[in-house]
Amino acid sequence: MHTLIQRAIPALLLGCLTFAAHAQDLTGRLADIKQRNTIVLGYRESSLPYSYYDNNQAVVGYSRDIAQEIVKEIQQAINAPSLQVRMIPVNAQNRIPLMQNGTIDLECGGTTNNKERAQQVGFSNTISVTETRLLTKANSGIHSFNDLNGKTVAVTAGTTSERYLRKYVEEKHANITIISARDHSGSFLNLETGRAQAFFMDSDVLSAERATSGNPADYVVIGEPQTHEAIACMLPKGDTAMKAIVDRTIAKIEQNGTGAKLYKTWFMSPIPPKGINLDMPMSDTMKAVFEHPNDRPMDD
Repeated sequence: MHTLIQRAIPALLLGCLTFAAHAQDLTGRLADIKQRNTIVLGYRESSLPYSYYDNNQAVVGYSRDIAQEIVKEIQQAINAPSLQVRMIPVNAQNRIPLMQNGTIDLECGGTTNNKERAQQVGFSNTISVTETRLLTKANSGIHSFNDLNGKTVAVTAGTTSERYLRKYVEEKHANITIISARDHSGSFLNLETGRAQAFFMDSDVLSAERATSGNPADYVVIGEPQTHEAIACMLPKGDTAMKAIVDRTIAKIEQNGTGAKLYKTWFMSPIPPKGINLDMPMSDTMKAVFEHPNDRPMDD
């Protein structure tokens, strides 16, 4: 018996040392998450179908489901079985500063990965691909960007769409008045109430706002796409260890069929809170991303 105990003690000590070494190996944000036993997720409140509230004020959506899978992987990777999840709402204006100052650890919403933002924060593999178009009232007489002369166009503040439109107006000397709102629902309200004649944004956002409006038939998504954008999860810049886990999780989701099921659930099926169906088939560009996961922006 004494001999068995003597043999067991070194093995036990080795196990403890291995665990301690693993804990010490953690760096960057993973070490912070482990130390506080909490991961802080930034989420969007009205970016349907990516991240938004349902009727019970619970956060749901395509990006939210992906974030939950990432949390599970991080939980296992840092050996934190009781890891707590804290949720903080973010918007287009404050999401990057909140990542930079360490308030949030991960944000999976509807954020575009582009070269400029990649100088400030890190981005995961692409989780969705979108394009920018116009939403307008069916009787507005607006059919393309060429019809915006003398019109007021709504955008959401802090988005790549706002930046593109302001640059477009400046370079083209276009007679377009721009009105911005804090979030997408505010931008749609500007269109709905007549303060703006069109709403310029990602086509999936526009389709969602149209579908959830009181009278969807009153609105149309029109115009040639102005940009194509890669939507990704945002994480701390330069944190290679955390990015490796996030990218690995997304690649697995996209290649094992889970991603296709999630896409069908949120883009091709009735979704809460009103049971609307965006009916947006997966594009060839997005299919290619699923086949070959990558973190490349689309503004090269």
